[in-house]
Amino acid sequence: MTGEMLIGIEEILTARRPDMVVVYGDTNSTLASALAGVKLHIPVCHIEAGGRIGSIANPEEVNRICTDHISSLLMCCTKSSADFLRREGLVSNVHVVGDTMYDAFLYYGAEIVGSVQHKKLVGLGGETVRVPPRYYYLTCHRPENSESDLPLTEILSAMEEMHAPTIYPVHRRNRDRVLRITQRLGVINIILAEPVGYLTSLALVKSATKVVTDSGGLQREAFFAGVPCVTIFELVIWPETMVDNQNQLAKPDRTDILNKLSAVEERDEQYLPFGDGNAGQKIVSLITEYLDGGR
Repeated sequence: MTGEMLIGIEEILTARRPDMVVVYGDTNSTLASALAGVKLHIPVCHIEAGGRIGSIANPEEVNRICTDHISSLLMCCTKSSADFLRREGLVSNVHVVGDTMYDAFLYYGAEIVGSVQHKKLVGLGGETVRVPPRYYYLTCHRPENSESDLPLTEILSAMEEMHAPTIYPVHRRNRDRVLRITQRLGVINIILAEPVGYLTSLALVKSATKVVTDSGGLQREAFFAGVPCVTIFELVIWPETMVDNQNQLAKPDRTDILNKLSAVEERDEQYLPFGDGNAGQKIVSLITEYLDGGR
């Protein structure tokens, strides 16, 4: 798949010859675009550069490392990301600009007024799902958590025991497994819904009691919103969020998840490690400066 994307993107870049290729994050398309750009001698700007979890067994880690080392401009969300790059010998054109996800959170979050009680979710059976006054918000998509019964059973068993319902928009590739497990467990405290869009997800995060996820993006959004989060993953993705129990790692284990959900959290409103909400403007200015001759 990555090879097919590389071929297709290279054809587009050859035809259009842009001044720069701007890539974001750590997906296969990120790496394919960066490779296509550098092979055609087009400078590459990597947004969200420098993120590291310390294991190349993780496919996104491979994408991040390779993309960073062939990029001309490296835009880091946080100081720790820049520190990771420095340890790998990348010091030229490295900029700590803040997180564009935080920009988006502030912009779109301001449009989400009040609770999400007016939001209409669609259940897996096609029915309209009512959002309860208090709820936990669960997402789960990583293969290690969802491609076999045991970890997903542990996660769902933990959420079934919570004192408020859990809203769980089910990833399409998990659907059959989730339905089978929840039926076997006799689940009544988890609301299974179809996948939701960005704005609905953001509203669900902002109004949740707590968030349980294995998403690198959703754990940041929970942190931005001041909503405690339990991340079901074995490695730290965003160390800045791992303070005062605002974000805690848990194994896909019922007891561990419940213990982490019961922890008391604190929040320092002055602690803003992801920038000031103007990362996008800074990135545009730095790209313009680079292309105008500040290389």
